[in-house]
Amino acid sequence: MKQLDPKAVWLFFFSFVLRSIIPVFILSIWGSAFLGGVSFDFLKWLWIIIPAYLPFCFIWAKLTYHFYRYELIDSGFRKESGVIYKKYVTIPYDRIQNVDIHRGILARLLGLSDLNIQTAGFSATVGRYGVGGASAEGRLPGTSREVSEQLRDELIQRSRQSKNQGL
Repeated sequence: MKQLDPKAVWLFFFSFVLRSIIPVFILSIWGSAFLGGVSFDFLKWLWIIIPAYLPFCFIWAKLTYHFYRYELIDSGFRKESGVIYKKYVTIPYDRIQNVDIHRGILARLLGLSDLNIQTAGFSATVGRYGVGGASAEGRLPGTSREVSEQLRDELIQRSRQSKNQGL
């Protein structure tokens, strides 16, 4: 199985830090209020919490990168991910409807892309409040630009071939 681009570690790291900055800030306010009343003394806790939290985010990003793998097999696209809880996804080629490449600002700075494989029946996210929008069953973050374009072309070609075999 293939791994993502090594720069994906930094993509995972920055996304973990950006997603967790507000909860860390709120926890430091709560901790300050719990320990000594509500004041702006919680700012001194940030100098302790953030330097301790950044190495944790980097280690988690390295583990996420290490356990994120993918491959193209005869029956479809296969990926596995997860550090604590493993997730295995196999998408048959005949179910692939669309293959998109997304490049967010952070990914573009690192020269990476996200490959999104949309399938029939999984393209809309249905939640508590109805349909929530488009989602990709097969998301492959942190691939290099060249690899993501090659994968897109290969997946589209295999998808067409599998749909034409039954005719």
